[in-house]
Amino acid sequence: MDDGVDDDVDDCVDDCAHDALLTIGAFAARARLSAKALRLYDRLGLLAPAHVDEATGYRYYRAGQAERARLVALLRRLDMPLARIAEVVRADGDRAAGLLDGYWADVEARVAGQRTLVAYLRGRLSGRDSEVYGEFVVETVDVPEQVVISETRHTLASELPAWIGASLGRLEEAARGCGGVTAAPYVVYHSDVSMESDGPAESCVPVADGAAARAWSEEQGRAWQTRVRVEPAGRLAYTRITKAQVAYPQILAAFGAVEEWIAAHGLTVAGPCREVYFADWEAAGPGDPVCDVAFPVN
Repeated sequence: MDDGVDDDVDDCVDDCAHDALLTIGAFAARARLSAKALRLYDRLGLLAPAHVDEATGYRYYRAGQAERARLVALLRRLDMPLARIAEVVRADGDRAAGLLDGYWADVEARVAGQRTLVAYLRGRLSGRDSEVYGEFVVETVDVPEQVVISETRHTLASELPAWIGASLGRLEEAARGCGGVTAAPYVVYHSDVSMESDGPAESCVPVADGAAARAWSEEQGRAWQTRVRVEPAGRLAYTRITKAQVAYPQILAAFGAVEEWIAAHGLTVAGPCREVYFADWEAAGPGDPVCDVAFPVN
């Protein structure tokens, strides 16, 4: 038999071996996974068997599915949620890699925030709060009188980040018809916002045209609890924090540092605390400064 025929026979043998049905036990051994894991992946729609015997319910796999099975297992080792694993394994090439990059960026942001929280809690538990607060640089700044359009909501800490993003987005869009945004947007906390207390909080965007702002407020009516008001001129004591430090409850350390600084310098708090957002949140990394934690002071 000539070499060309031999090659064809070898290819056929390889293809047949690749397409042969394997029992779940044999496939589990090949994929270096447990049968229990394979059943879970099937139930979640991550890796379906090539064939299920209708009479017995036995699952059968093809050898070619082993690579996907191993990929799912590796992604699970990253603690990736199953829904995101499904997105990755169904995507192709660069898109799959991009989804992985996006997930890992979220992980790093979460870990950076948790690292800050651990330092804060360690200081509290050891009675060395001042050492934690000493990591924050507190300064003062004078701010002019501002006309602001705002939106108020009672919200718990778990819902707060999503609401801040959505409400500031709505207000910044409205500001285009009110002469434009004149200063950094901010969120005022009129009462405590935590896992048990719901504020309220007020998102504020300074605008240029007071008359247009009042017309906007009248048109909006009670939608989103919007209004226009004048924020008086005053002085703020503030500390600048990173995107990772904004997460609750890590941000409590920044508030504590400013309050301690105010007391130590003989000042008094003259109004509700606030967060001033001066950077592009989406473009910022975990270590980039994005927010000033501030208190009006006398």
